[in-house]
Amino acid sequence: MIPGGTYKMNDVNLKGPCKAPIEIQLDGTIQAPADPNAMNDAEQWIVFDHVDDLTISGHGVVDGQGAQSWKQNDCGKNSNCKRRSMNFGFNFLKNAMVRDITTKDSKNFHVNVLSCTNFTFDGFHVSAPDTSINTDGIHIGRSTGVKVLNTNIETGDDCVSLGDGNKEITVQNVKCGPGHGISVGSLGRYKDETPVSNLIVKNCTMKDTDNGVRIKTWPSSPSSITITDMHFEDINMINVLNPVIIDQEYCPYNQCDKKTPSSVKISKVTFTNIKGTSKTKEGVVLVCSSGSPCEGVELSNVDLTFNGAPITAKCANVKPKVTGKAPACQA
Repeated sequence: MIPGGTYKMNDVNLKGPCKAPIEIQLDGTIQAPADPNAMNDAEQWIVFDHVDDLTISGHGVVDGQGAQSWKQNDCGKNSNCKRRSMNFGFNFLKNAMVRDITTKDSKNFHVNVLSCTNFTFDGFHVSAPDTSINTDGIHIGRSTGVKVLNTNIETGDDCVSLGDGNKEITVQNVKCGPGHGISVGSLGRYKDETPVSNLIVKNCTMKDTDNGVRIKTWPSSPSSITITDMHFEDINMINVLNPVIIDQEYCPYNQCDKKTPSSVKISKVTFTNIKGTSKTKEGVVLVCSSGSPCEGVELSNVDLTFNGAPITAKCANVKPKVTGKAPACQA
């Protein structure tokens, strides 16, 4: 138990295996050093490694004090930039629960989930300003059965992001904003990536975000992985820049060659009951790969407006099934 109060702590790695379930009740505030160079070059500040039946609960705050790191962040221009510490690293956990606590102002991603099975976030809160760079709320990689429920995420990057190797992921009743929305990817940049399948995003609200729900892959992909069974339903968009987007030409800061199309195959993607307001006329953008066109994409009751008028849909290398009140594709 960590009671009320404020405590300063440097990086720590809590390693299993353990002989019994472990519960941590956090009611106070834990602060990381504000100076990013004081973190012993740790990739993650608080790490849980190879632990089964872990529960973290309470009404406390994990404060990464990241403002100084954001000012120094040049990763958008420098591919060899120094990566700062994430607030949490959850690695190789089984049957874990994180409930009600807050992660605040991380220097990098707030949470990284790697190779975990049956992991639930419930009543979790991510708090950082929209000026915080590379501060993904919850990034999930190579995991099965992860649930993000009843969670409020305010940050400067993706609220929830999925890397490769994920399956059976649920994101439900999540409020996102500010941030970059809920993203699958980016994928296809590295040759050893593995497929992504069975995602459901349901009953979520995006407010003042750069994107709503998004799938993004790199062109010139060294791997031919698949992304399949992605389902986005009952989503409320409030003043969102790009509410619905598939982008298979994702290439930030021109770090790749767009001449060669993405070899990532996207199939069985549904966008159902997507309502609200878009900040752009093209509220639906489905740009699939010319080398591996999308299959089984459906738009059903996608009712979005821009300045009071219906949005349009831009499509390339995909022929979505359109039902209900939804925009028809334009080239």
